[in-house]
Amino acid sequence: MNPTTALHDLGQSLWLDNITRTLLDDGTLARYIRDYAVTGLTSNPSIFEKALAHGDAYDVQIQAAPASLGTEDLFSQLALADLARAADLFRPAHAASGGTDGWVSMEVSPLLADDAQATVAAAQRLHQQGARDNLFIKIPGTPAGAKAIENAIFAGIPINVTLLFSPDQYLTAAQAWASGIERRLAAGLSPVVHSVASLFVSRWDVAVKDKVPAELHNRLGIAIAQATYRGYRELLHSPRWRKLKEAGAPLQRLLWASTGTKDPAASDVLYIEALAAPETINTIPDKTLAAFAEHGRAHVALAADGGDCEHVLGRYRQAGIDLDQLALQLQREGAEAFVTSWKKLMAGIEAKR
Repeated sequence: MNPTTALHDLGQSLWLDNITRTLLDDGTLARYIRDYAVTGLTSNPSIFEKALAHGDAYDVQIQAAPASLGTEDLFSQLALADLARAADLFRPAHAASGGTDGWVSMEVSPLLADDAQATVAAAQRLHQQGARDNLFIKIPGTPAGAKAIENAIFAGIPINVTLLFSPDQYLTAAQAWASGIERRLAAGLSPVVHSVASLFVSRWDVAVKDKVPAELHNRLGIAIAQATYRGYRELLHSPRWRKLKEAGAPLQRLLWASTGTKDPAASDVLYIEALAAPETINTIPDKTLAAFAEHGRAHVALAADGGDCEHVLGRYRQAGIDLDQLALQLQREGAEAFVTSWKKLMAGIEAKR
């Protein structure tokens, strides 16, 4: 059995961390769905910036756009055209799972991160323009983003909470989702609003590589994920979430992001094998997907109680790593990186125009 199929059979969804028009045009995405059991995908400003900068797949649509169309609006048209096609490819997975799987994701402008009201308005506009039931809108799970997440869920917008780096950040995002659903129930609205919460993994190991002994290399991200998974499993069985489930709400799923191996000395499928777990999603780049399909092993690696994560995290603290501060730093740097990519993306579109 293909390792990707075995992973799917364990109860974990495998999503692609990429979207380009070329992937759609040449049938690569359709092949991933057929051969690798891929059932969704994610995107972000960095992915689109690279897609537009390298190649000419978008040039005709860019040059045909009226001069009166703003650059951000033009980008939305370009991205949503791709995502609508991808969403249609994933529609069978979406239908078969009752809406749990088969999603694509589009990020709101990172320039709106500190404005909850503008973020929700942009999310609503993008979701309406996308015109697909299986389109997630991505909102960063920053302190400022928590209110936007709650309000967007209350407005009925499916949300992918992004840029989460710690169990505490994840729990804040999960509580925001739950609050939004509870407000819908109180208002007599349907509780069926899907959401995922994306924890970024490999960036932890990149951040501490030169600050810890060699025996601690490439272990921190997995330990953080273990601790987050423990919190996730506790939420799934908590009275609050059981009540929401009984009311008909599809519970927010935990998603592993940034799972491509950055260290050439480590296994190229390190995070895929380590983070195999039911009721989760792993979104991975093309290269890692191909590597796992070739020589990966699918097995349940994460214990519901977090396994040895506290011991491992304690060793990092002993080595002088302030995990709370590093989580905030990684989230801040991630948000700044998206802003940088967004500005480069807008400049690239302008140059092509």
